[in-house]
Amino acid sequence: MIMEIIRVENLKHVYQTAAGDKLALDDINLTVDAGEFVAIIGTNGSGKSTLAKHFNALLKPTAGKIFVENLDTADEKNLWQVRSNVGMVFQNPDNEIVAAIVEDDIAFGPENLGIEPQEIRRRVDLALETVNMTDYKKFSPGKLSGGQKQRIAIAGAVAMRTKIIVFDEPTAMLDPQGRREVLGTIKKLHAQGLTIILITHFMEEAAAANRVVVMESGRIIKIGTPQEIFSDVAEIKRLGLDVPVAVEIAERLRRKGLRLPKNILTAAELADALKGI
Repeated sequence: MIMEIIRVENLKHVYQTAAGDKLALDDINLTVDAGEFVAIIGTNGSGKSTLAKHFNALLKPTAGKIFVENLDTADEKNLWQVRSNVGMVFQNPDNEIVAAIVEDDIAFGPENLGIEPQEIRRRVDLALETVNMTDYKKFSPGKLSGGQKQRIAIAGAVAMRTKIIVFDEPTAMLDPQGRREVLGTIKKLHAQGLTIILITHFMEEAAAANRVVVMESGRIIKIGTPQEIFSDVAEIKRLGLDVPVAVEIAERLRRKGLRLPKNILTAAELADALKGI
C-alpha cells in the first residue's frame, strides 16, 4: 500500500524585503508518496528553492500547512522529528562539509544525536559504501573533486537515516562527470527506497523522476510524468525551460516528417525508435 509522506496544503510564503513584501509561494498544493522520486523544475525566481526549504522546516509557512509524516512543520515541538526525517543537500558542498577528514564529516550528524560510537561507525561505513566513496574515507575533503564532495554531503544525510532527501540543485556547480556521479547516487538511493525530491534545472535529471512538478512565479502550473511534461515541447520552452536533448532531437525529426512516438525521453529510446522506422 502506497503511503503519503509529505502533504502541502495551500502554502504561501512571503519574504519581507527593504522594497516591501515579496510573494515567493502562492497557494501550493502537493503530495509526495513514500519512496517516490519527484523533480521540481522552473526558471530562477519560480519558487523552487523556497519550497525546498519548507520540506524540512528551514522556512515556516506564511499561510497554509506542510505535513511530514503527519507532523505539522510549523509546530516547534515537531521540529527535531521533521528534520530527522528530511535531509537536505544544497548546491555547494563546501558549505556543508565541517570536518577535515571525510569519515569524520559523515559522522558529525549522528554524533550530535548522541548515537553510540559503534553504531556511528556502522552508519558511516554503510553511507560511504552507498555513495561509492569508501576508498576516500581518510581523505581531506579539500582534495576531492566537486562531484566527490557532493557525494560526501549526500553520505552525511544517509548516515542520519533520513527517510526523505531533498536535493536543492545539487549538480548546479559541477562538471558533466560530477553531475553523472551525483545523479547515479540519487538513483541508487531511490532504488533503496528513499523518498527523493530533486530541485533541478537540468532536464535530463528531471526525466529520471517518477513525477515532474513545474513551477512558475511561485505557483505549481503542471504536474505529470516526465513523458507527459516533456511531450509538450512548445509549452516547456514558453516557460523558459529546456527539454532533454533526446526530446529536442525527436521533435525536430518529427517536423521533418518522421513518425516518432511522443514519449521519447532518452537517447536509447530515440535510437530504438529510429531503428523501427
